[in-house]
Amino acid sequence: MSRGNEKVVVIACGTAIATSTVVATAIEEAAKEQGLRIRTIQCKAAEVPTYAKDADLIVATTPVSDKLGVPVIKGMAFLTGVGRDEVLNEIMEILKKE
Repeated sequence: MSRGNEKVVVIACGTAIATSTVVATAIEEAAKEQGLRIRTIQCKAAEVPTYAKDADLIVATTPVSDKLGVPVIKGMAFLTGVGRDEVLNEIMEILKKE
C-alpha cells in the first residue's frame, strides 16, 4: 500500500541477495528519473505472501503466486536483458497509477 505518494515495490528472487539487488537498483533509478517516490523491499520468493499486503507491486525473478491481490511482474528481463526496457516501462506505468 502506498504511503502518501510513495509506492512499495517488493522484489523477490531465490535468495534475496544478488539478483534482487540488480532488479531493485534498476527500478529505483527508473523511478527517480520519472519523479516517482518508491521504497523497495527485497525478499526470497517464499516470503512474498508476507510482504504482499503492504505492496503496490511485486517484481519476481522466480515464480510467485499472482493471486496476492497485487500486480506481479516477471523480472527475468533484468537478468537476460531481453525485453528489459519494456518490462521497466510496464513497471513505471503501474507505479504511476493512483
